[in-house]
Amino acid sequence: MSDGCRAGCGACCIAPSISSAIPGMPEGKPAGIRCVQLDEDNLCRLFGDPSRPSVCERFQFDVSVCGDQREHAIATLNWLEQATD
Repeated sequence: MSDGCRAGCGACCIAPSISSAIPGMPEGKPAGIRCVQLDEDNLCRLFGDPSRPSVCERFQFDVSVCGDQREHAIATLNWLEQATD
């Protein structure tokens, strides 16, 4: 995980849409839908795996997006998703 990323947050695996294929989600992931690769502890099952989509691999923690709690991250990512729709 990158510096600052909170284990168990999972906001980046729920709020945004992901247009590229994900193992188990060949058409990608709609916004607001939990990724099938997010486990019950909100950890990515594909972290460190070569099958992890590059868009997921490139996403980095940024305090302006993620804030200091999961709810902030979800709210900001939801806003960004709507603003770029």
